[in-house]
Amino acid sequence: MHPATTALVAAVRAADRVSPAVAGRLALPLFRRVGAPLPVRPTDRALHEHAERGTMSVRGRSITTYSWGHGPETVLVVHGWRGRASQFGPMVRQLPAAGYRVVGFDAPANGESAGRRTDIRDYLGAIDELQHRHGMFRTVVGHSFGALAALIAVHEGTAAGSVVAIAGMADARFLVDSFAARVGVGPATADVLAGRFARRVLPDVRDVYARFDAVRHPLPAGVPLLLVHDRADREVPVAESQRLHAAHGERSRLVLTEGAGHSRVLGADATLDAVTAFTVGGLPAVDRLVAEGVPAASA
Repeated sequence: MHPATTALVAAVRAADRVSPAVAGRLALPLFRRVGAPLPVRPTDRALHEHAERGTMSVRGRSITTYSWGHGPETVLVVHGWRGRASQFGPMVRQLPAAGYRVVGFDAPANGESAGRRTDIRDYLGAIDELQHRHGMFRTVVGHSFGALAALIAVHEGTAAGSVVAIAGMADARFLVDSFAARVGVGPATADVLAGRFARRVLPDVRDVYARFDAVRHPLPAGVPLLLVHDRADREVPVAESQRLHAAHGERSRLVLTEGAGHSRVLGADATLDAVTAFTVGGLPAVDRLVAEGVPAASA
């Protein structure tokens, strides 16, 4: 951790003991920080370099887009916080072979896109713009924070045949509470931080945490959901996907992996098999994989 960050964390913890109001104010810039861009993994370098690249303007900022394959139907991939489209490399290598075009983007302050800040509005804006360019998505695949963005986007009108949420959280308040736990502050400071973030960053959004809640606002009827989560995920506990699974009932399936963690789950064999089967054949294809022994839970 950078010395300045270490000092700020210490100040937030000290303030938490005497004034949650002060601690919440000090924590806000730390909460909003994206950090240095995630580098492209060596195993994904060739795929990253050979993508068809472009740019688009989202909320007044230019962001980088990517496209692989030339199939008649399009799959959108949405990376998480401090992520990048190339993280979906193993999936991108499979889906075009199955006949699909895959498109993605680097959100502001992530990957190849410039900036120091981003929030869910940038993700929703990027998804909307790519919809204008490519039409209805066969499926939208999101990872971590990108999974929440994908769920909210489709709930709010993005046209998609299905959604895949990998290692995703169920609602935006989870982000505040998990950050508070990592920093080591209590619920009172977390509440102050949540309120300051909503007023400072999203002042035009009424009831931020109710709007960005995929349990309270599930996918439209008829849109199936595939959830993939590693049992030992230390960043987003599997309970988040279990909550989403319960909220969507019979039109969702939950596939659980072992030992893949929060990020490596994107390249796990069980993940790739389930996402490809779901994209091509929907829930029945996932059920057939489960019958053949893919680690999964149905409740």
